[in-house]
Amino acid sequence: MPDLILHHYATSPFSEKMRLILGHKQLAWKSVHIPPIMPKPDVQALTGGYRRTPVLQVGADIYCDTGLICDVLEHHQPVPSLYPPQHKGLTRIMAQWADSTLFWAAMAHAMQPSGLADMFGQLPPEAGKAFAADRGAMAAGMARLRPADATAALKSYLRRLSETLETQDYLVDAVPVLADFSAYHPLWYVRTRTPSTAGVFEPFPSVLAWMDRIAAIGHGQPEKMTSAEAIAVAAAGEPLPVAGETFQDDHGIALGSRVTVTAEAFGPEPTEGELVAATRMHFTLRRQDARAGTVHVHFPRIGFVLRAA
Repeated sequence: MPDLILHHYATSPFSEKMRLILGHKQLAWKSVHIPPIMPKPDVQALTGGYRRTPVLQVGADIYCDTGLICDVLEHHQPVPSLYPPQHKGLTRIMAQWADSTLFWAAMAHAMQPSGLADMFGQLPPEAGKAFAADRGAMAAGMARLRPADATAALKSYLRRLSETLETQDYLVDAVPVLADFSAYHPLWYVRTRTPSTAGVFEPFPSVLAWMDRIAAIGHGQPEKMTSAEAIAVAAAGEPLPVAGETFQDDHGIALGSRVTVTAEAFGPEPTEGELVAATRMHFTLRRQDARAGTVHVHFPRIGFVLRAA
């Protein structure tokens, strides 16, 4: 099995979700630190356009979006499972809510003036402006909560989480599962990156205790790798075969067609390539890059849009 290579940066909430899941599964992995804002030439050499963080690379296969990355890691290391058999559907539903509704409420709460001062107060003004411009471009056309509305929503969500955690250690099962890691990472960002806004947690000691339990899991066994080394790994390898995967045609687009895959909302940059697989769970595009060679770029169906190029 080729190395698991995570392309991430330290303050990325979704990266923290994946770092903890790698730790939960006690996996060894290569750590490639990438820029938090554009340009990201080394990332896009692998993905062909997709620029959200993190990205998982396994040889010449590139997996986008943590929803799909979690499935890949579950297949690679089934125990401990992220999807308890008796609560598999509930776990996925809760994780999707946390990665979207809870996440955006937490981010908007964190972006109030005191939170922005935590993030950028010690940096030149240009750093904050560059970050704002980058995220503004990624969120073009999205409806976003104002900080006051986000804070009100976040308090309600924390109350609901607290009601669950007052009687059990984790959200769904007796051990942490995907729902826990998905709910944790946006709250981790508020607590660690914008501590002046973290007073929102004070009425909910059961949530704080649960966060401490999740944080104690750690990040597994990371080993540093450079972007250039990761690209060389892709160039030296061959993508995994897709022959025999069941084709689910929901778009009237045949395998072998030139297509684009784009996120539904946040991060509008398309990836173009040859559609070589479309299963009930994911799309796979084959593409060529001058540095990375032939790669397969994989996207989950949920949250992404497939179009003929």
